[in-house]
Amino acid sequence: MPNNISSNTSSGIAQMTDCLQGLRVVDLTRNLPGPFATRLLADLGAEIIKIEPMNGDPARALGGLFEALNHGKTIEKYDFRDPEGIESIKTHLKDADVMLDSFRPGVLEGMGLDAKTLHAINPKLVMVSITGYGLATGDDAKQEIKHEWADKAGHDINFMAMSGVLDQLKTAEGEQAMPNIQFADLAGGSDTAVIALLASVLAAERTGKGRHVSVSMTHSLYQHMIMPKATGTLVKSFSGQTPPPQYDFLGGLLPCYRLYKTADDRYMAVGSLELKFWQGLCDVLALPELKTKHWQLGIMPNMPDSKAAAKTVAETFASQPLAHWQQAFESADVCVTPVLTLEEAKAHPLFAHQDQHQATAGWQLFE
Repeated sequence: MPNNISSNTSSGIAQMTDCLQGLRVVDLTRNLPGPFATRLLADLGAEIIKIEPMNGDPARALGGLFEALNHGKTIEKYDFRDPEGIESIKTHLKDADVMLDSFRPGVLEGMGLDAKTLHAINPKLVMVSITGYGLATGDDAKQEIKHEWADKAGHDINFMAMSGVLDQLKTAEGEQAMPNIQFADLAGGSDTAVIALLASVLAAERTGKGRHVSVSMTHSLYQHMIMPKATGTLVKSFSGQTPPPQYDFLGGLLPCYRLYKTADDRYMAVGSLELKFWQGLCDVLALPELKTKHWQLGIMPNMPDSKAAAKTVAETFASQPLAHWQQAFESADVCVTPVLTLEEAKAHPLFAHQDQHQATAGWQLFE
């Protein structure tokens, strides 16, 4: 399997695929969040034993998705309702470092795979449960969670909706956008689970004791909204009201940080947040009169000068097609890029090495 996690060193290539060598993970998850988490671990050298029910992981129906998430893993199937199947799973867990699951709270207990049982046979076992809405209320929750959502079913769109993230994705006209990227599954589930898992493994090595960690995709995604929470407060301080998402500080309110439509109905992404980049943008656009119309010079988004600057820049970008602006900004390092389609991104030199199955291909090690 080609490796995309490497660095150039004086002694050759330094690989990261041995970082988790010796880590043994039993994966009971299915669909996207858990399998992507263990895909990350596998790319770093962990041994993954994926255990599916007899009817298989539902992601198998999507073909390429299943392969991208699960290639390189040892896959076995057991009947989760059969005591012999559960005993076979326990046999794997006796020597495992980690077990991941994505069942609703209470299901592990019903299967006889609860923390008390498993820690009796493997005290150092780290258990990570990826859930939709978190732990149940009551004494078993180990924390003060006052809701009745633990047993509710859901998918990415529901977790995004309940966390407030989905509402942040609005068009310029204020209409609700429907994303096709699974932010809750990937950022709220997979990434958070991997961080919790590795931290718990380190703790188990130090203390000799494993633990059972519950990861709520909804709660984790809510915590990812650190910027909207902060910038919304900032905008309210000078406008007197909480802005809708499309008029947040970084949601399209600033002339120097927004999307601009081109003559062929494509978009350029302007991220010229700092003054020096904004002034470089003005040079490329031949708009020197706008160089002082920047928030760092006291021109706040609600001021007429700021609104007029945004209008002028929008009209300028709308006067030429995307290809023109790509060429114009090619040699200008001012945080301005075209909005690429997926096919264009695949063909771009940035990603020529990317689609080789590695979930961690964006990581590089420099020694």
